[in-house]
Amino acid sequence: MQIEVVKSKIHRVKVTGADLNYIGSITIDEDLMDAANIIRGEKVQIVNNNNGERLETYAIPGPRKSGEITLNGAASRKVAVGDILILITYGQMDIEEAKKFNPSLVFPNEETNLLN
Repeated sequence: MQIEVVKSKIHRVKVTGADLNYIGSITIDEDLMDAANIIRGEKVQIVNNNNGERLETYAIPGPRKSGEITLNGAASRKVAVGDILILITYGQMDIEEAKKFNPSLVFPNEETNLLN
């Protein structure tokens, strides 16, 4: 049997941009993506602490050391610049593997979105 478990989480990042006219996705500072083991194109669940919205899209890398967290396309309507988000990815594995698995948890600086 396979189960779905948290693979990675970027906890409490601030939205830096919302671009309705982009084709879709979430742009994430590539340093944060690396730290959380998130790859380009990976599905990301977005939880907005300010308004309770939950949505899914895919990750694209933003400039390193920029702290960029930009929601693109239709998802941009679900956030405001300055909102606090939790970004979560999931992986599927068998139960025995899941019992031993440790997710990548990242807690960036809440003001700058940069790694401490």
